[in-house]
Amino acid sequence: MSEAIRQAIGKPALSDEEFVAGNFPRTAKKSPRARILVVDDEPLIRWAVAETLADRGYDVSEVEDGGSAIRACSPASRPIDLVLLDLHLPDCDDLRVLSAIRRLSTHTPVILMTAYGSRDLFMEARRLGAFAVVDKPFEMEALEPLVEHALAARPH
Repeated sequence: MSEAIRQAIGKPALSDEEFVAGNFPRTAKKSPRARILVVDDEPLIRWAVAETLADRGYDVSEVEDGGSAIRACSPASRPIDLVLLDLHLPDCDDLRVLSAIRRLSTHTPVILMTAYGSRDLFMEARRLGAFAVVDKPFEMEALEPLVEHALAARPH
């Protein structure tokens, strides 16, 4: 498992030390066809994440910029169960897209992905409601337990 995933920071009832993706057991049942939005301007990363999750039975949509992500999470759109959001996008390279998604869809977990992580960024993203922050690059097979945990943590 990559160090990037090991360093994922979460919130709910877990302490910072406990929120390590490698410690999440695979759940017996996952949400039927949970809908996941992958937001990344790098086509290869977007494709790899989307294919990995689609192969595991998720309904995955992809967008390449913040504006498209915000539109996809708007109340007029089909509900999204989880967002995987790159920090640096062509139309926004800060936490404004995260903030907008959290305002539009307060119960949708957002996992922030970045190659530019710092403790300050992790803490600010967490304060704004990110479920986790994951450093790029990360191993694709390590992503599913984190996704499962985020989906299981949603209020029902």
